[in-house]
Amino acid sequence: NKYWRQWLRMPLPPNENTYYFLNRTSFTHTFLCNSLCLIYYGFVLTTRRNLSFLLKKNSRQYKIDTSKRMELIMTLQKVLSRVRQAVDDYHMIEEGDRIAVGISGGKDSLTLLLALYELSKFYPKHFTLIAVTVDLGFLNLNLDEIRTLCADRNIPYTIVDTSIAQIVFEDRKEDNPCSLCAKMRKGALNDAIKAAGCNKIAYAHHEDDVVETMMLSLFYEGRLHTFSPVTHLDKTDLTVIRPLIYMRESEVIGFVHKYQIPVVKSPCPADGHTRREYVKELLGKLNLSLIHI
Repeated sequence: NKYWRQWLRMPLPPNENTYYFLNRTSFTHTFLCNSLCLIYYGFVLTTRRNLSFLLKKNSRQYKIDTSKRMELIMTLQKVLSRVRQAVDDYHMIEEGDRIAVGISGGKDSLTLLLALYELSKFYPKHFTLIAVTVDLGFLNLNLDEIRTLCADRNIPYTIVDTSIAQIVFEDRKEDNPCSLCAKMRKGALNDAIKAAGCNKIAYAHHEDDVVETMMLSLFYEGRLHTFSPVTHLDKTDLTVIRPLIYMRESEVIGFVHKYQIPVVKSPCPADGHTRREYVKELLGKLNLSLIHI
């Protein structure tokens, strides 16, 4: 029997010493396994906590240095909060107002249109909206996506056809086309708004525009001046409101990117080569070198 077990390489039946040894071994093995598990999970949790802290720290720094990170946090609720605060602070909207939103196709005007549309659903003072675009006469302007956006929300949309581009760039050949273009565009816009029976017009000027306009006035007019949140136009008897006055441009960009709003690029040849663009770049450089301002 003994040789048979050896031939099969099987251990002898256990005795008291064998049981004692196995109990000690089992306890030691369990203790070591539990210790190693605690060490492992402690290391993992500590590493994740430190990594999370570093990521949050870097993300906060990134939000200060650039505007792209803002698009992750600029939700519709935050936009409505800023817009309603501006509307309430400056009494921009009254009961029964018929408000026209000037739509250029850019990020600012589309953000304003969507914000006022959502605000009209719950604001205690009832108002109605229409959207108006002044077509300057450029051939490569496609407004189909804006038509669809307004149609999906039952917002009346009017396009005013003009020949402003031909007058400014071909007939007059202006050295500073923006000034004449802005005057003619506002005139055509105001006429269309009055014909639609509106008493107010909403411009999509934001906080950055306020500062840039002030710097433009200082550099090129020699005075400190910028536009007001609410302006009454005596000649046309229209009231201009600016509900985005508490929003930064970076926040507008974040909102547009988050909700994939169909922005139409301006076909104007002077786009990006204006005095306002120069002042914007100058302020950007000042913000990098003098963060405290």
